[in-house]
Amino acid sequence: MTAPRLLYGLTMTGYFGTLILLTAWFAWLSPPVKTPVSLTLLLVVGPLLLPLRGLLHARRYTISWSCFLALLYFIHGVLEAWHTAPTRTLGMAEVVFTTLWFVSAIAYIQATKEQSPKK
Repeated sequence: MTAPRLLYGLTMTGYFGTLILLTAWFAWLSPPVKTPVSLTLLLVVGPLLLPLRGLLHARRYTISWSCFLALLYFIHGVLEAWHTAPTRTLGMAEVVFTTLWFVSAIAYIQATKEQSPKK
């Protein structure tokens, strides 16, 4: 397996790990009390669906801008990791998945960088 394929696989693992974790988190594991579950899922998981097509087709541009989403969800995971025990472990898991997503996406972009002609 070549390095770009491995890095792409790690990027997708981090992305889908974040997507599945947040869906399970807000739908079953620790659903919100004051807001409807559907609204929370729409606001929290909805933005993750925006880059899905480009990520599945391994488009470098989509992978690069999806790193901004990874950083937003990383911040969310860090904030949740400071809470009480039920959300602490979920927040730490989110930090792990988003870190994997971000680091491997950056490495994938670097590994597949086209060589520009030297002048």
